[in-house]
Amino acid sequence: MHPLGFIHGRFQVLHNDHLAYLLAGKKLCARLIIGVTNPDAATTRDEATDPDRSARENNPLTYEERKAMIEAALVEAGVNRHEFSVVPFPINCPDLLKDRAPRDAVYYLTIYDDWGREKLRRFQSLGLTTHVMWERKESEKGISGTDVRAAIRDGLEWRSMVPPAVAYLVKKWHLAERLRGM
Repeated sequence: MHPLGFIHGRFQVLHNDHLAYLLAGKKLCARLIIGVTNPDAATTRDEATDPDRSARENNPLTYEERKAMIEAALVEAGVNRHEFSVVPFPINCPDLLKDRAPRDAVYYLTIYDDWGREKLRRFQSLGLTTHVMWERKESEKGISGTDVRAAIRDGLEWRSMVPPAVAYLVKKWHLAERLRGM
């Protein structure tokens, strides 16, 4: 077990596959740092390997909202609140990563596409220790944030795709109305 692990994602909206990914990372370390990518407009950049990730409609939640979802879902899943933290992580700004990426952490990744391979390359170019938890075909990815957001926006069944704590926050924040307005 590693003393410190680091995992990252956009989590726009945190869904059950995100939670499985976070829990898989937590099993590998005593303490887990969760980096929220695209934390704000200033550090969101276009990515040639995944051009849709920077679009406004694909980033409707604030960093603070995503942090609240992650914390609520992990605590609900039984993770001790003192064994993880959530931080902004500007993966799209490689020049900022060298100052924000803890050097003593192991960086956990999953790879489904060229964007996953690019992130691995970025971490390795910074001399960070990486651990690919799994590499799968993109068709095996499962739930997508795009599908969850569309279901919420269109009034379709979405609650089974997210942890109960996240469903509560989606309703509390009236996310369906916000998504319809985008």
